[in-house]
Amino acid sequence: MASEITLLLHQLSAGDAAARDRLYTALYPELKRLARSHLAGHAPMTLEPSALIHEVWLRTAGQEAALHRGQFFAHASKVMRSVIVDHVRERQADKRGGGAQVTLSTTALEELSPPDVLRLDDVLQMLERADGRAHQVVEMRFFGGLELEEIATLLGVSVPTIKRDWRKARAFLFDALQP
Repeated sequence: MASEITLLLHQLSAGDAAARDRLYTALYPELKRLARSHLAGHAPMTLEPSALIHEVWLRTAGQEAALHRGQFFAHASKVMRSVIVDHVRERQADKRGGGAQVTLSTTALEELSPPDVLRLDDVLQMLERADGRAHQVVEMRFFGGLELEEIATLLGVSVPTIKRDWRKARAFLFDALQP
């Protein structure tokens, strides 16, 4: 399966337009599994796995210059995170009156706590500023579903280095997400 995806990515980068449809067909089951796992952790979420996959596919259109499956999923994982965060922000804006101007008291602000996905996004941005590679490891592992060995290959470092980055990132996230 991985070699088929890599072959299709090469064909697509060589200008074979039909490879895009075949690539989508080959990737769809894995993307759907990944989307379900991400959305399951963010209840209640009105975004369906199929809608998430389609949005990711649209946002990556023309950017399939990945050389292999791992690179594609590394990029797709960033896009998937972005789609989920954008969706939650849009829903929160709608709940708060959309574009209407509202004056909120301190009590009202306390009642409108943002969902966990927005907090996670803020913490991931902090991690990116503190340690860019650890941030990449989290995106590829958590959002992209890549194995540590795949991440090590993509980033050009050893597996033990990625394991250290993963432990460091998890500790950072744990500390930052504490109430």
